[in-house]
Amino acid sequence: MKVLVTGANGFIGKNLVVALKRAAVEVAEIDVDFTPAEFLAGVRDAAAVFHLAGVNRPEHEEEFATGNVGSLDALFAALDRSLAGDLGVVRPVIVLSSSYQAGKDNQYGRSKLAGEQALEAYAGRAGTPAVIYRLPGVFGKWCRPNYNSVVATFCHNIARDLPITISDPARVVELVYIDDVVAAFMTHLESKPTGVTRSEVRPTFSASLGELAERIHALHAMRQTLEVADASDPFTRRLLGTYTSYLPPAELAYGLEQRTDPRGTLAELLKSPHFGQMFVSRTHPGVTRGNHYHDLKVEKFCVLEGEAVIRFRPIAGEEVIEHRVSGTDFKMVDIPPGMTHSIENVGATEMIVLFWASEILDRDHPDTYVSEVLHG
Repeated sequence: MKVLVTGANGFIGKNLVVALKRAAVEVAEIDVDFTPAEFLAGVRDAAAVFHLAGVNRPEHEEEFATGNVGSLDALFAALDRSLAGDLGVVRPVIVLSSSYQAGKDNQYGRSKLAGEQALEAYAGRAGTPAVIYRLPGVFGKWCRPNYNSVVATFCHNIARDLPITISDPARVVELVYIDDVVAAFMTHLESKPTGVTRSEVRPTFSASLGELAERIHALHAMRQTLEVADASDPFTRRLLGTYTSYLPPAELAYGLEQRTDPRGTLAELLKSPHFGQMFVSRTHPGVTRGNHYHDLKVEKFCVLEGEAVIRFRPIAGEEVIEHRVSGTDFKMVDIPPGMTHSIENVGATEMIVLFWASEILDRDHPDTYVSEVLHG
């Protein structure tokens, strides 16, 4: 299958082209500086045309019409030349990326509406199937910051500790994620519409500018607080992916606070009220950690390197239970409430253990009570 993507070097175009090539689709890419010959070669034998080319921040207002309507006229001309005399050919579906601004009375909105009307007229005249998407603000990886995407600007600037400007914190913006746009577009490779249809990308998200900035600031603070966002929320999950894509490459790695004592070293990794807390420790040979119990808190231990004996004893009993584990096992050990427990490094080398606790440590109420597992 071959498709043509106009505006291929733009934000949506880059993401769409990657997805198409990943699906083994042959892609003809056209961007701003195209020639009629390139357009003609691109549409020839194409099963679909994704028309993403457009202008939203021109130097002169007349460029709105040139970019948002004139580029469509060039496409129609190329299609007509390519299909001239071949009456049996199946015309490609044209998928148009329009904007919610097409419903507004401004220069950009009027040019996008004119583009929609031009496509409707051409499709009706030529019998070409077409789909029109009026997209809200699209966000995600590879979007240009400080241009026309508030999400991209906030993510880019906040990731670099640069200031952001919010003209009206209460203003609500409608947003859609780039991968959801791409997934919707690609459905038209298999299912072509009849005539001209209008479609929408789902899900969409609404947020005030103040809330959006607050969410992204919280994602930025995650490296210090270690509190991860609730990834079960679809909007938060998409914002997290977007924000992370704007981190400066040189700063992708960052250090953790380490607590060191004669037993070894411990560092907190991640924490969240939704899943609790994770931390990792290094323990010297012959050293035992623990010898305490919890009333409510549940823990899980996983030895990543070294040899360990994990011991349990019911706080009201005498029987000691032992589990010997090593870094070669990748075995998880559950630590139930009401049982005092310890972990001893019985190997000749340093022991590395990954821990999970069902709640974030509250230093004022740690739910941790000293009790030796082995008496005497």
